[in-house]
Amino acid sequence: MNWLVYLSGEIHTDWRMQIANGAEKLQLPVSFCSAVTDHDASDAAGDVLGAEDSNYWRDHKSSKVNSIRTKTLIQQCDLAVVRFGDKYKQWNAAFDAGQLAALGTPYITLHDDSIIHPLKEVDAAAMAWATTPEQVVEILRYVTTA
Repeated sequence: MNWLVYLSGEIHTDWRMQIANGAEKLQLPVSFCSAVTDHDASDAAGDVLGAEDSNYWRDHKSSKVNSIRTKTLIQQCDLAVVRFGDKYKQWNAAFDAGQLAALGTPYITLHDDSIIHPLKEVDAAAMAWATTPEQVVEILRYVTTA
């Protein structure tokens, strides 16, 4: 079986690449997908539908266009990793975790211990909490090859 792993959350560090490189090095049977990680492109996703005078409506249209991708990939994935960084609030990642939990799709949270309290409900529904991309790779190794 080739596992499809959805990588959700923080876009300001290279955690996705670290996981992908680790999985490739171990030749794990996994493929990765994610939301659009280019912040400007994501913000402009709805611009093709016409200019807006209000940031609310621009964000509204872009979020709907972006959700075509995220909803589809979340529904198709076998497992997800939801990354929360400490610099920005990743409300979208919390929303993704809620969708994953509602679908019964297993997910791993990835964050440091400084944000345990605000993520207690998200972590409670996760199958594992990792603090490093290397831990995620080891979990992937175990679940895909054990």
